[in-house]
Amino acid sequence: MINNQEFTKRLQKVIDFYGESASSFAEKIGVQRSSISHILSGRNKPSLDFVLKVLSTFPEVELYWLMNGKGHFPSEKNNAESAAPKSHSEVPPQISESITSKEKVIDRIVIFYKDGTFKNFEEDN
Repeated sequence: MINNQEFTKRLQKVIDFYGESASSFAEKIGVQRSSISHILSGRNKPSLDFVLKVLSTFPEVELYWLMNGKGHFPSEKNNAESAAPKSHSEVPPQISESITSKEKVIDRIVIFYKDGTFKNFEEDN
């Protein structure tokens, strides 16, 4: 079970780390400003969708650290990866070519690893 007060402290740490206001942070992750306000005040608990938006927008944030304080922030693993230039589409070409068809197009693939980390592959439009 998530400790809402501790989650709030960690979320505030993320917001401060990136030099964002609650309003600009909400805009960057694609949620309403009231969502951030309600979570920071302890009124609401974060939804899975909210957490995934934070993680996909800010790759230096580790899932386990954000949810229960275990791990590191900013992520040591992702800091090394972010130093390397990234292409516009993170979907590897061999996956992208083999998974599209005329009827359906995959929007996002998430791979979860046993150590609690995950990799989000999202098509840029």
